[in-house]
Amino acid sequence: MRDGLATPAKVLPVFRIKICGITNAQDAQHAARAGADAVGLNFYPASPRYIAPRTAAVIVDALPKDIVKTGVFVNATAAEICEIAAAAQLDLIQLHGDEPPELLRELSEVQKRPIMKAFRIDGGLDDVLNFLDKCSEMQCSPRLVMFDAPRAGGPQGGAYGGTGKLTNWDLARRYGRRGDLPPLVLAGGLSADNVAQGIRTVRPAAVDVASGVEIGPGCKDPAQVMAFVSAVRAAFDNL
Repeated sequence: MRDGLATPAKVLPVFRIKICGITNAQDAQHAARAGADAVGLNFYPASPRYIAPRTAAVIVDALPKDIVKTGVFVNATAAEICEIAAAAQLDLIQLHGDEPPELLRELSEVQKRPIMKAFRIDGGLDDVLNFLDKCSEMQCSPRLVMFDAPRAGGPQGGAYGGTGKLTNWDLARRYGRRGDLPPLVLAGGLSADNVAQGIRTVRPAAVDVASGVEIGPGCKDPAQVMAFVSAVRAAFDNL
C-alpha cells in the first residue's frame, strides 16, 4: 500500500461495529458505551443525517480516542474532503457516492487517512471488481469496501444510503470469498433482528447500521443501539 494510504494504528485491525449517521455527542457517547468501535458522521448536505463540520468536531471531541471517526462523503471534491477531514479530526474517509478511482488517487496523494469505498450492488459484481482493478493499477486501492443497498428510487435517483433496504447478501458473500480484495463492511437495512443472519451468511469483516437503530433520521435509540451491538458481538463470536 502506498504511503498516501498509510493507515493509523487505531483502524487496524478493521473495526467491527459502526453506528452511522450520528448527529450529536450524546448519541455518539452512547454508541461508544454500548460497544461500537466506529461512528459515521455524514457530510452530504442532502442527507437528513447531515451535520456541519463544526458539529462533527464537537462530537469527535466527546468520543474516546480509540473510536474510529468516519466521515461520510457523497460526490465531494478532494479539496472539500481534506478540509473537513482536518477540521473534524477524522480517522477514516467513506466515499458513498459515484466517485471514480481518480478521486481515490487524488486523495491518496494529498492526505494519509485510509479510505472506505461504498458500492450499492444489485445486479452483479462486475462493476465493483472493475473499479477495484482500476484502483489497483493506479496504486490507490481503498482500505475497506462497503456494500450498501441500491439507491431508493432506482439507480439514477434517490438517497445514498440510510434507506433501511437490504443489500444483496448473496453478492456480498461471493465478494467475501475473494481473498485478494479489501475487507468487506456489510451495510443496508441491518438491525438487531437480522444482523446475526447477515453475519452468518456474508461473513463480513464488519457491519454498519444507521436507520436500523433510529427512532427518526439521525436520532438514535439507545436500546436499539445496545441490542444491535449485542447481536453483532454474539454473531461474530459464534462464527
